[in-house]
Amino acid sequence: MFFGIVGGGVAAAVILVVVLFKLMWRVAEPNEALIISGSRHRTEGVADGLGFRVVTGRGTLVTPGVQVVRKLSLDLNEADLDVGCVTSQGIPVQVKGVVIFKVGDDQVSIANAARRFLDQQKMMGHRVHNVFAGHLRSIVGGLTVEEMIRDRERLTGETRAASGSEMEKLGLIIDSLQIQEILDPTGYIKNLAAPHAAAVQRDARIAAAAADREATEAEQEAFARKAEATRNSGIQQAGYQAEMDTAAARALQAGPLAEAASRQEVVVQETKVAELEAHRKEQQLQVEVRKPADARAYETRTKAEADRDARISAAEAQARETELKAVAEANRVKIAALAEAEATKARGLAAADATRATGEAEAAAAAAKGQAIAAAAHALGLAEAEALKARSEALAENQDALVAQQLAENWAEIVRAGAEAFGNVEHMVLLNGADGMGEMFAKALTMGGTGLGLARQLLGSMNATGDTPVSAGSATPAEAAPRRTGSQAIPVQADPDPAS
Repeated sequence: MFFGIVGGGVAAAVILVVVLFKLMWRVAEPNEALIISGSRHRTEGVADGLGFRVVTGRGTLVTPGVQVVRKLSLDLNEADLDVGCVTSQGIPVQVKGVVIFKVGDDQVSIANAARRFLDQQKMMGHRVHNVFAGHLRSIVGGLTVEEMIRDRERLTGETRAASGSEMEKLGLIIDSLQIQEILDPTGYIKNLAAPHAAAVQRDARIAAAAADREATEAEQEAFARKAEATRNSGIQQAGYQAEMDTAAARALQAGPLAEAASRQEVVVQETKVAELEAHRKEQQLQVEVRKPADARAYETRTKAEADRDARISAAEAQARETELKAVAEANRVKIAALAEAEATKARGLAAADATRATGEAEAAAAAAKGQAIAAAAHALGLAEAEALKARSEALAENQDALVAQQLAENWAEIVRAGAEAFGNVEHMVLLNGADGMGEMFAKALTMGGTGLGLARQLLGSMNATGDTPVSAGSATPAEAAPRRTGSQAIPVQADPDPAS
């Protein structure tokens, strides 16, 4: 029990010691410095009685409740410069730059910076900007614009040197100072650069024109060489193509040419053989035909000349005899021709008289025939007229008989015409059956009686007006009128009336 209590007390003591050590031990990071205040300490390079201790890069014990530990950053800081200045020429300019600074690594710089910026570390850049702004205005006031533009290193160096002592008092060091831009609101710098820019632009245009000319000349020369090369290539290709075409044509013609040469050689040889054969035949004909023929011709010619002389002598004698006979025959023929001419003349006169008599007889016969035809036509017309007159009288005396005859002859057509009235009727309703059908047909047949009454009325009206009735089948007045042919009137007979 005792040992347990002792062991627990030891463990608690150990834990308490560790906790106290953690609370009292502080370590400075590489980019910071620990400022320990609350007791008097001696700092290297700093007079006694500062009242704080600076620790960098190591650990240290701090008494809680007695000492206070704060951190001072040793990181780089940046301050942008944008300062309006006036040069020695009285020209306003705007200088823009940047300052890269930090707290010095030595104890004195850290102590100086701790006194000034420990509670205002964020205002460090503003303070630095104000320091450099004053020095820039002072330095730029002693320089011209041309000097500032041409020698920026001088401006940077003088500004850095002028600010160095003040920055050291602040415990700060300048790592970098850069003048980035010099602005000229009045346009002085632009006008200052205008001649140079114009000269540069002129030189650039001249150089561009010269380069363009040289490039154009080179291009044109290249185009000319290219065209020349193309022409030469085309000429060579055309020559090669022509040679190829010639070779191909020769190759294509080689076979026909060889065949033609062979045929030509054959024809030449055959011609020579034919010539030799012809010469041989000619010689053979000379020997076998011409020479014997010449001999026979000479013999025949000799005999013919002898016969000719004999025939000439005989012919001369015969001609004399014939001449004498011809003279006698001519006289006889002349006498016979005279006699024949007289006989022909007499026959012609007789034939003319006979022809004239025949014509006169035919004319008389034609006239007599015409008169007979005219008389016959006249007689026929009179007979037709008498027949029509008699028919009219008979029709006037017995109309009912004539109408009845016509109705009897045409009864079938009348009934058919009456029945056609029912041809277009699709449906017919008869109320009294077969009796109704019989009455319907009876009415259709009685239509003939109605027609008979109408015919009688028509005939009565015609008799009252004095017109001549014309029966069915008879000729109309136009048909009964005589037809004229030439100068003669030939009556046309109408169809006979069946009832007459």
